[in-house]
Amino acid sequence: PAASPAADAHDGRHPASVDAMVLASAPPPGTPIPSSVRAVAGERSTRVLWRNELGGLAIAIDGDDPLVVKWSPPDGPALAGETERMRWLAARHPAPVVRDHRVVDDGELLVTEALPGEGAASTRWLRAPETAVRAIAEGLRRLHALPVEGCPWSWLPADRIRSARAAGGAVPAELEDAPSVDRLVVGHGDACAPNTLLDETGGFLATVDVGRLGLADRWSDLAVASMSLEWNYGPGLEPRFWEAYGVAPDAERVAYYRALWDAAD
Repeated sequence: PAASPAADAHDGRHPASVDAMVLASAPPPGTPIPSSVRAVAGERSTRVLWRNELGGLAIAIDGDDPLVVKWSPPDGPALAGETERMRWLAARHPAPVVRDHRVVDDGELLVTEALPGEGAASTRWLRAPETAVRAIAEGLRRLHALPVEGCPWSWLPADRIRSARAAGGAVPAELEDAPSVDRLVVGHGDACAPNTLLDETGGFLATVDVGRLGLADRWSDLAVASMSLEWNYGPGLEPRFWEAYGVAPDAERVAYYRALWDAAD
């Protein structure tokens, strides 16, 4: 929408941006495949890739036409907003191609073409953190190089604060005083390490999980991406991230956008 991410709510479901706030992890053994996903898979084999705290799943469908299905339960986050953003982004930047989106009896589906790579927080790349960090920085640099004209969504501080408060969050008043915009970009909105895919050689492959994509100061992504490095890989990698992206850290903006992330996201 032309307005804030809060406008993504539909059919009484949560906004699409909500699922970016939810932690995802390896699924417990025996996690059942929803019937709607089995219907998409047909006779093809399936693998549950991750499960989030609200019960949402990402499921790989193998075979000659491999797919990835993001499934959200009936009371989980809506996926319509992310579908719209992914379609917009995939026409301009490496991202999964959307095949289908639908609300079904057992929830909601976002079906995309599978890509030949792994997330930056997969087991393989956790063992090669410097390679992963370079790819994360490259992906953000390429995303932030997109023209901002025509991007219909906003993820600026005022939008985030308004959305958080509308959902019942208590955002400190001092965060309303945001730093001036250093560089307006198409921002990812959840630039944590797992949302970058790497190819077989360790290069940047694609950007995923774009439910909050919108116009933002580049530091809103950079602050969170750099913060997520220690969560995933341990300490000491921030200097390599800044070097690979090509900017010196801006302490004021990093501190502000990390505080806003903690309060509003």
